[in-house]
Amino acid sequence: MATIKRFEDLETWQEARRLFNQIKDIANETALKTDYRLKDQIKASSGSVMDNYS
Repeated sequence: MATIKRFEDLETWQEARRLFNQIKDIANETALKTDYRLKDQIKASSGSVMDNYS
């Protein structure tokens, strides 16, 4: 069994990071790019998933 020394080593955190990056790309490449308030809310909520690990 692998030893976890940092929260970044957790597979669930790494998956949250991948999802955040995908969501960020979608928000910047679709019609959301002009809806600044909604885009910022979506990016903030997806980023908070990673924040909850630290």
